Amino acid sequence: MSGRCISNECLSGTGFSYTLSLINGKYKMIILYTLMEFGVVRFNEMKKYIGEISYKTLSVTLKELEADGLVHREEYPQIPPKVEYSLTERGKSLIPILDAMCEWGSSNRVS
Repeated sequence: MSGRCISNECLSGTGFSYTLSLINGKYKMIILYTLMEFGVVRFNEMKKYIGEISYKTLSVTLKELEADGLVHREEYPQIPPKVEYSLTERGKSLIPILDAMCEWGSSNRVS
């Protein structure tokens, strides 16, 4: 027994809580996984790959991930506009977590 008492603790001060605050949301982990798997991805490619996400939700979620320093947005000044997304170094630091989730899913998938 560690001697810790739950009544003296607060979840919001933990590293777990901070990490969850960055990746919590219906599509954030899916977007991070997509960028991990494919590297540099254009907006419409990501929309097509994910499928059920709306354009607005994808746009808002990408902006949140960019604001949190997990995703890089590169806009090219051309017509039609070209925008590419990729993981930042901070975002890439989540790859071991995403890999572990993939491994767990493969090992525990029920047929």
